Amino acid sequence: QVQLVESGGGLVQAGGSLRLSCAASGSIFSINAMGWYRQAPGKQRELVARITGGGSANYADSVKGRFTISRASAHNTVYLQMNSLKPEDTAVYYCNVQTRSSLGFVYDYWGQGTQVTVSS
Repeated sequence: QVQLVESGGGLVQAGGSLRLSCAASGSIFSINAMGWYRQAPGKQRELVARITGGGSANYADSVKGRFTISRASAHNTVYLQMNSLKPEDTAVYYCNVQTRSSLGFVYDYWGQGTQVTVSS
């Protein structure tokens, strides 16, 4: 079992910055990828950013150039640096970790979510 602890959410004015953090712990053999998803009121959950074990990152078009995902593999921690925040970034942000067991099975784990609110 894997547990994820998220932090860093809050209230910020448009144009401001926030840094989200997610630390994974538990029985982890290998991590395929870590990422951030978000869900705004009345909308479906969407991918924000994702980074693989090899360091390859991809982003939603709406956040490219503003958000940066990074990973500290030694501590199984993933970060999301969010700059130039916009009101449309307001959402609950969820951390995701995709693991692979020693037998080759793939599992997905989710954090509890952290609220990000951007005021205009």
